[in-house]
Formats: sequence, structure tokens, C-alpha cells
Amino acid sequence: MACSKEEIERKRLAALEKIKNKLSQSAQQNVNKSPGPSYTNNFSRYPRDISNSNAFHPYTRNDKNNSVESYVPVTKVVSGTVYLISEDRFEVNPSEFCTPLINIFKTIPSKSYDTKSKLWNFSIHDYEQLMSKVAPLAPHIVLGTLPHYVLKILKENIVNPNSIDLSPIESTLRNKLMPFQEDGVRFGIARRGRCMIADDMGLGKTFQALAIADYYKHNWPLLIVTTSSMRHTWQSKIHELLPSVPMMNIVTLITGKDAQMVADRQTEVVIVSYKITTMHTDLLKNKKFGAVIIDESHYLKSHKAQCTVALLSISRQCSRVILLSGTPALSRPAELYTQLSLIEPKMFTSYTEYGKRYCAGKQTNFGWDMSGQSNLSELQIILQKRFLIRRTKEQVLTKLEEKTRETVILDQTLLQFSKEEQQGLSQMAEAYTRSKPTDKHAALITFFSESAAIKIPAICKYLKQLLKEFTGKFLVFAHHRNVIEAICSTLDEIGIHYICIVGSTPAHTRADLVDKFQHSPTCRCGVLSITAANSGLTLTAADLVLFAELHWNPGILSQAESRAHRLGRAGAVCARYLLASGTADDVMWPLLQDKLHVLNNVGLSKDSFEDTTVKHQESKTNITQYLSPCRPNKSNFIPGTNIRKESQNVSQTNGQTDSIDNFLEDDEGDELLANFDL
Repeated sequence: MACSKEEIERKRLAALEKIKNKLSQSAQQNVNKSPGPSYTNNFSRYPRDISNSNAFHPYTRNDKNNSVESYVPVTKVVSGTVYLISEDRFEVNPSEFCTPLINIFKTIPSKSYDTKSKLWNFSIHDYEQLMSKVAPLAPHIVLGTLPHYVLKILKENIVNPNSIDLSPIESTLRNKLMPFQEDGVRFGIARRGRCMIADDMGLGKTFQALAIADYYKHNWPLLIVTTSSMRHTWQSKIHELLPSVPMMNIVTLITGKDAQMVADRQTEVVIVSYKITTMHTDLLKNKKFGAVIIDESHYLKSHKAQCTVALLSISRQCSRVILLSGTPALSRPAELYTQLSLIEPKMFTSYTEYGKRYCAGKQTNFGWDMSGQSNLSELQIILQKRFLIRRTKEQVLTKLEEKTRETVILDQTLLQFSKEEQQGLSQMAEAYTRSKPTDKHAALITFFSESAAIKIPAICKYLKQLLKEFTGKFLVFAHHRNVIEAICSTLDEIGIHYICIVGSTPAHTRADLVDKFQHSPTCRCGVLSITAANSGLTLTAADLVLFAELHWNPGILSQAESRAHRLGRAGAVCARYLLASGTADDVMWPLLQDKLHVLNNVGLSKDSFEDTTVKHQESKTNITQYLSPCRPNKSNFIPGTNIRKESQNVSQTNGQTDSIDNFLEDDEGDELLANFDL
């Protein structure tokens, strides 16, 4: 197991101390017998070259008249971390108070002391000066350094985006770009066509990606990697926005029969799904693409997955790499690593290096645990400085009305509880709470699956109550098959015209269903699978978005809400979550809030499920037990920062899925992700 510099130094000093004690036992006895100040006993702890009055000691004053009392005995190694708090300032966090270190801090011209955090920060221009002054204090004082890639990003000369001329982009597309979309295009060009467009869902990331790619058309052929359901959408958008590209030069790779067309020299654009990428990696590498667009890039969160490995090898030979995602990290900073590596393959030396810096990486009996978070302020800075641009709907669409969130506590009397089932759910909740971190994932899957059937009667009753007073269009998201089937049966019983999109719905059929919901006055409802239909669909005709079930990734829920709340929407949208006390909702709702806090600290989300309006399902009985949103503990933040202290994260176990009805865990295995047909 690898040891840190501080641990190695601590062990070395301990060994020296033992040797010194053995060699000078008799001398120590004589010193103890003689009268004198107690500091003499402390000097026997150190090797002779350190305790020598003529030798340099880090804890002495650098004057000629220093006395023995000016020495401060060293009892342990003082370590410290150094990290960015803004683009031009960094902060030092020592392991303990250290007078010599503070004295050095006071000599730095740009010094600043934060009375809240009780930490010192300095200008980045004084970084080398500070480190050179602290270096002679080793091995007694050791400060960690800023990573080389952080310093490189800060020193990098970036082209002024405002000076970039967009005239090389085809006029058909250029004239349709909104001002904020033009800013996104200029950002990508200023980063040499290697960037991520991380705008909120519904802000036209497709337009911006095609504009950047068209600016670098001399680097084509172009590869577009997307989900299976979005392949035809990309093809139609290219035909609409880039009419100079002949349709015969656009190939959608679906089966091996299309391989010959891909290899054809005249083919300018190839569109593939994630699954096909793993099956035809060699074919795509031989095409030698010069530019690649990866849509919904957050699906590449596992650096070990086959499609991730395939895309890394393909993009390595591409001059331009453009990633698109409304939720770059669904829950943890670890999920960003593969996406950043696609943009800058040589930026991080390894996943371990990245994880130790930003994921509080630590070794366990099962390998490295990268489920935490650390130095989030620095990560946010380098993301915005070098890698991505992100705008929210509130920032750029002033005419788009706000989205509101509500939670509805389902009627306890309508839940399908028997005494045995209620006791079983209580045991599952207790098992989840008491289980080890490595077992929590499996416990939560079981709890979530069993809760689905319990909620069905209350969900169906709520739909009947809703349709008595609600006359607009709405969406209903669920996950388990039995819940989706129960919702469809209820709508059939009432006589409501609806569409249904699940994982097995063919890609070409989805477009027709979406068109029916958007334009048919009689079609009032869309029943959607939360994992199969949370992205790639525009359903702005909906006024209300219902969630019959939760998902433990807040990014999935945010994407699902944005099917209705997006560009082209007129009027407000309400997202309503149906929660049931005594079920897995009691665990998953607070878990969602914890994960959102992490994403907020990295600057990848501004959502919060804490201020939702709580309502109750109509009932003749009084509900005394209900779910309440989890409020963050203000004392759980590191003083003076917006960084939360390390909390218990739900650990993942590889490959544990009950059936196709169970939701997918955060880190899918190679085989699962390779066959994950979105």
C-alpha cells in the first residue's frame, strides 16, 4: 500500500529517534541527573546533526543571538494541503498550528487571513516564493504542492472569445444561433475545439456542437456518438442546419451491413450509438476521424467500461473532441474523470491521481474508494477555466417561466400494506441503515423494488383525483414495469388518451409518439420510463411532470423535468414527486439532497429539492406520519468554505442487479454498459 510523504517522514523520524535513544542512553542519564532547564531533555530526541547548536534547525530564529530557549521541540511532522480558492488565489490548510510556518506566511506580500476559516491565503503569483521559503523546513514541515496541471491551466494563454469570427460557419446554422449559443461556440473554438458544452437541458447544445464542428470542417470526417433513440434526430438536424452536407454522405452505423458505407471516402459524417461503438471499434479507428461529438457524455462515468475504452482510443487521434451533457456528473466528482480525459488525455497521469485530489480517494480492503469529494473549489475553477461552459435556463432565458417543485405525501391508508409487508419494509430500512458501506447498494435495491408494489394503489388513486380537477397535459415518470403497467391501466379505465415510452419502444416510433403528444389535443398524458426517456425528448406541451417513483441520481430527475421545462416552452412547469412514508422514499429523498450538495459545490448544478412545497393526498383520515425534506446541517461544512465535510456515501457493488426492472447502479460493469441500449 502506498504511503504519503508525511507518513514516510513520520516513520523515518520515529526510527531515528529509536536509534538515538539506544546510542545515548548513558548520556541521557547524565543529563537527567544534572540541573538545568527542561528543554535539554527534548534535544536528545533528535540526531546529533539536528541538535547541534551550529546546525540549522527549522524552529530557531535566524539571528546570531538566539538562545537555547528559542528552540521549540519537534514532536510530530506538520503537514498541510494547498488548493485554489479562486483563479488568482490559493489557500494553505496546515494539519496543526505551527509558529514557524505562520512567521513565513507573514512575510508574503499578498498574505490574507480569513478570520472565519482561520486559514491563510495568498496570490497565485506568490506561490513559488512561499514554497521556496517553506522547503528548508522539511522534513519537519511538509506542504503539498499544487498539481502541475493546475498551474498549467492557470498559465495557459487562451484566445479572447470575443475576437473569434464565426463567418466560417454555414449561414443556415449561424443565423439560428441565439446570443448565448454564440458565446458557447466561441468558448469551444477558443479551446481549440476540445471542450464540453454543459448547458442546462433544452438550451440547444446540439446547435452549438454542430457549429463548432462546422468551424473545423477541414478536420472532418465527423463522428457523432449518441444514444440509440437520438440517432435519427441528429441526422435530421444535420440535414436541416448544414444543407451543404449531402444526405448520401451521412451514414448511421446500425449493423455490419453499413460498414462499407462508413469506410467510403465520400462519407463525411458517421452517427453511432454507444453500443455500436464497442462492436465496431476497429472500423471506426480505421476511418481516422478528425472530429468527434459525444452526446450525453455523462454515460461514460466508468473509466473501465468497454465503450469508454473504445472512445478513448478513437478520440485520441481526433483533433477536435466536443462533449455534450446537461448533467456532466450525476452524483459524484469521480464521474467527471473519463470525460475530462477525453478532452485532455495527458492532463491527469492516472485515475488514482485525480481521485486522491478531488474524490478524497483512500485505499480500502476492496481497492481505492473514490466515492467522496475534496478540493471542490479548485475542481470548479479548472473546469470553468479550461474544460466546460455551463449556463442555466434562469441565466439565459429570461422569458422562460420558473419551474416549481412539489412533494405529495401519499395517503397512508391507500398503501398496500399488510402487517407482514409493513414489518418487512421496516426490516429492510433497518438493514440498509445498519449495513456496511459495501452492502448498502444491494440493500437499497431490495428496499426500492419492494416499495414499488406498495405504492401502486395510492399512485393510481392520486391520478384519478388529479384528473377530476386538472385539464392540461402532463407526464408521469416511473421505473418499475409493474408501476408503469398499473398507471396505463388506470388511464385506460378513465378513458384518457396517452402515449407510453419505455426501454423497448423502437427509436423510430418515439418520434411519432412525441409528435402525437405535442400536437394532438386529445392526447393528454405521457407515461415514461425514468431511465429510458429522461433525455432526448422534447415534450414542452406538458404543464405538469409527475414522478410516481424516485431515482437516486438527481441528474436523472433534473433531466426528466427538462423534457417539459426547456426552450420553446410557454408558461410555468410544475414538477411533482409522489412520496410514501415507510418506503424507500424515506431513504432516497435525503440521499438525493446530499448528492445535489456535492454537485452544487463543483458548480455543476443549482438545483435543490429542499424548498419544495409539501402537500398531502386527499384522504378522510389524518396522516400523522409523513416525509419531510432533509435540511442541510450548517455545521457540516468546513469552516469558511462551501465544501461539505466527508459524509457517508452510498458505496457501490459491481454487477448487482435483480432484474431488468431494477434501476441501474451508478458504476455499471463493462458488459452492462456495452449493452445498455438507451
